[in-house]
Amino acid sequence: MPLGDSVFGWVEQIRHKPAAVPPRTPDSDGLRRLLATRGRAVAAAPRLPRNGPVDRGLPGTEIAPGLHLIEAFLPQPIPAQPLSLAFSRRPDDSVQPQDLLFFDTETTGLAGGTGTRAFMIGAADWHRDAARGEGLRVRQLLMSTMGAESAMLDAFSAWLAPTTVLSSYNGRCYDAPLLKTRYRLARRGDPLSALDHVDLLFPTRRRYRGTWENCRLATIERQLLRIQREDDLPGSEAPGAWLDYLRGGSARNLRRVGEHNHQDVVTLAQLFLRLVQAEADERLAPPAP
Repeated sequence: MPLGDSVFGWVEQIRHKPAAVPPRTPDSDGLRRLLATRGRAVAAAPRLPRNGPVDRGLPGTEIAPGLHLIEAFLPQPIPAQPLSLAFSRRPDDSVQPQDLLFFDTETTGLAGGTGTRAFMIGAADWHRDAARGEGLRVRQLLMSTMGAESAMLDAFSAWLAPTTVLSSYNGRCYDAPLLKTRYRLARRGDPLSALDHVDLLFPTRRRYRGTWENCRLATIERQLLRIQREDDLPGSEAPGAWLDYLRGGSARNLRRVGEHNHQDVVTLAQLFLRLVQAEADERLAPPAP
């Protein structure tokens, strides 16, 4: 059967027949130009948030481009006597209360390494203010841009003196090595290695291991110091809060990171005093029969 007389032949004729192209008209050309112009205008227009302006407000004062200083003062008496370090297995050593600097960092990751940086450094010390009297001074440095790191490291160095005694919770293994790395990468001298450092994690573990489910700082706060945090942002979410802000997101969670960090350094001061007192009470207790 000839190809043209079969059904398949008819299909082949349709398949290979050139498609008719409708002639362009002035109206169709104008419509195309109008649509192209509109598309370019839409692409160039700024994208507005769906639910209004994004909350970008950060606390504190911008003391350098992209670096914010947040300060608070908690009135309380400064311990009148040197504080014994016997709880840290240093029975012959003591420290002047105003030499102590309790510190904690919030970082871009928990694994460490040269790619991890601190975007917030919080510190608390006992301070006598001319107007407000005695109290615990809390200062925090917060980077709102990647380029503010050098200014933050310089500002933190200015808080340190040769007599400063650092105190932290696992800071000897994490926070201090991280900051030393950042100072080295920023081509600055390391201001931390020459300072004494009392890490409260280890004496806390020795004294309270097995008493509660773990010795995380949040657990010690709740069980020993009777501190109950409200609306606290877990430390594991801090990197995401900062990166989201850098990408143009809301500052709400970053402010919560600041509140979390503030409470951490206040807790360190309270825990230090509690460990000093617990060791003193144990030494004064009569021997067991």
